[in-house]
Amino acid sequence: MSLTFHWFLPTNGDSRHVVGGGHGTPATASGRDRPPTVAYLSQIARAAEDLGFVGALTPTGAWCEDAWLTTAMVSQHTERLKFLVAFRPGFVSPTLAAQMASTFQRQTGGRLLLNVVTGGESHEQRVYGDFLDKDARYRRTGEFLEVVRGLWEGRTVDLDGEHLRVEDARLARVPEPVPEVYFGGSSPVAGEVAARYVDVYLTWGEPPAQVAEKIAWIRGLAAEQGRTLRFGIRLHVITRDTSEQAWAEAGRLLDGFDPETVRSVQSGLARSESEGQQRMLALHGGRRDALEIHPNLWAGIGLVRGGAGTALVGSHDEVAERIREYAALGIEEFVLSGYPHLEEAYWFGEGVLPRLAADGVWRHPAGKGAAPSAQVPFAS
Repeated sequence: MSLTFHWFLPTNGDSRHVVGGGHGTPATASGRDRPPTVAYLSQIARAAEDLGFVGALTPTGAWCEDAWLTTAMVSQHTERLKFLVAFRPGFVSPTLAAQMASTFQRQTGGRLLLNVVTGGESHEQRVYGDFLDKDARYRRTGEFLEVVRGLWEGRTVDLDGEHLRVEDARLARVPEPVPEVYFGGSSPVAGEVAARYVDVYLTWGEPPAQVAEKIAWIRGLAAEQGRTLRFGIRLHVITRDTSEQAWAEAGRLLDGFDPETVRSVQSGLARSESEGQQRMLALHGGRRDALEIHPNLWAGIGLVRGGAGTALVGSHDEVAERIREYAALGIEEFVLSGYPHLEEAYWFGEGVLPRLAADGVWRHPAGKGAAPSAQVPFAS
């Protein structure tokens, strides 16, 4: 088995400092350091492609650029990289979404992956005209995926559901290949949706014991449906030639967190309806001390950023070892990021991937030799 690695396109802006925001909180001022232009995002995408990442996640929400439009433009500047496009099913009809995905596949040569984000914050959903409560949004997501999957199979779909209704829906051209569906959620209703409809279940970077519990939960639900899923994890990374250098970089990022910004972000995230977000907050409790919650797993990012709030921090050997630890639990895909995203892609791609290749657990998707394990020519 070869592990799969994806990178991240910072459509909310990039910086040598952490760009906060997400889950209903606005992007922090550091996001203006490197605006998310097509030129800059394409530079990151080309680097990720060359280093051996399979795809790149783009976020969704009021804090960032639109994922569909941005990735469509960036795709024209890359050749192999896939785009894990985050989208919220309540904002567009399922038939139109299925058609958009089909078009994306044809125009990019099959380079679309879909990250279905139900939306955990009612106040942000209402900005877009969506007034359902959280559990109802997940039930609607299930109906949405039922329609989309039927259309992608070439069937004519009729559905008169609790939230969605389509009649005689059919695609003129089905996507080839059918995009894989990625999805995350920690609530009971989210688990039911994952078990029935998705290909890859994603979890944020919790300590291994908690991740193992999630995998067992979802695996059991999927088995009841006669299905098997793959599992992925979303993490940041700070990897350097030595452990001391990596933790010094983590300390530099932490020193850049303005106390008022931390208080404001934590106050906003405390109102989150997302169970996953509350699990992230519980890892650090808003405190700056005791942020290493598992060997080489640092919760500092979550002080100023919603969503994924943990990072693997350490030497290349240590980070590779933590990846092997998660892989032993059943994690096959890793969705990674780091600040700044261009430089950190090289640190990981030239530092960690060769070690995993030497262990036989990773190979370059384009068949290239592993990137040389060399010091990255960027100042940290």
